[in-house]
Amino acid sequence: MAGRDRDTGRGCDVQVAPSSSHCTTRVVTVHDMTTYSGPATLNLADGERVAGMASLGTNRRGDLEGWSGTFRRDAAGTDVRDASEGLQLELPDEQIGAVIVTSVRNVLATQVLMSLAGRGPAPF
Repeated sequence: MAGRDRDTGRGCDVQVAPSSSHCTTRVVTVHDMTTYSGPATLNLADGERVAGMASLGTNRRGDLEGWSGTFRRDAAGTDVRDASEGLQLELPDEQIGAVIVTSVRNVLATQVLMSLAGRGPAPF
């Protein structure tokens, strides 16, 4: 049975009660997600917010402290190529993770794909 902490939305241990007298109680550990792909907002150090799509994953199975991924803004506009310090990635459920840019590359004439490395706990 899946369980989520009401305050953080993160996975947690769930105790399952026996359904009959000859069954035993067991504890099931529900692990947090190890990947996320979907809408996100890149919060720049100057307070500007850039909407886009992120594809994120943990670097090692079960290690939610090491994570990385990519971010692509939704529309042409703010040039995020030079963004590097004080960046945060915000997911739709208002979970936020600090990130640094590890590389930037053009994927189309108007599209830029940023490779990111997470700092601290993963926001997914």
